[in-house]
Amino acid sequence: MVDARTEPGPRRIPEATVVRLPIYRRLLSDLCRTGQSTVSSEQLASLARINAAKVRKDLSLLGSFGTRGTGYDTAFLLAQIDRALGMDRDWPVAIVGIGNLGRALVNSEGFSSHGFRIAALFDADPAVIGTRVGPAVVQDIGALGALVGSEVPAIGVVATPAEAAQPVTDGLVAIGVRSILNFAPTVLTVPADVLLRYVDLSIELQVMSFYQSRRSDDRAEPIPLLRSVGVAGGGGGGGAGWPGPGRRGPG
Repeated sequence: MVDARTEPGPRRIPEATVVRLPIYRRLLSDLCRTGQSTVSSEQLASLARINAAKVRKDLSLLGSFGTRGTGYDTAFLLAQIDRALGMDRDWPVAIVGIGNLGRALVNSEGFSSHGFRIAALFDADPAVIGTRVGPAVVQDIGALGALVGSEVPAIGVVATPAEAAQPVTDGLVAIGVRSILNFAPTVLTVPADVLLRYVDLSIELQVMSFYQSRRSDDRAEPIPLLRSVGVAGGGGGGGAGWPGPGRRGPG
């Protein structure tokens, strides 16, 4: 029997690896659907458009699953990535702000699969309150503070105008939400124990504008372009489930 006091905890996984895991998961899911039972690190790296050594290093952080000369069992590796990402659990999500963006999020595939469940919707607009959007009826934002116990969502999504984002975030934190995804175009303040991530299209466009302007300036010193998992290299072809050249994954 292993003494719980001496049993090693989960290995620390760098954020860069965590960002790549959902891409591996998507590719493995596609391979499983085609009936491919095994996959090599080289094939996975080719589909993800990264170095095979990086794939092996990423997967080694999850455990020893590969077999030399054979590769990885596709379904088993997919299950291990699901476990590492927490996709084998139920994650209730509350979305605050049911405008165009909020409605799009409710109806997006990302919230209808992978363990995420729309548990509650909130808004301040009387014309929206009481209407059904997707699986839930929109509640008055004032009802947020009444959530207790199992009603408290695991993840709060802020899709409000910028001026409302901080009060909404404070309300989510006050009821015990410890993971917040912010789509509002503003910087938020949260306690140290709250995981806060931003999704801001305008920032991404500004980064692209920076590189685009440097490209058009003949005087500028050449700079390496930012690359991410899922960026097709030269002669890019269609990978599993990603038709067309120049495709880009979300990671």
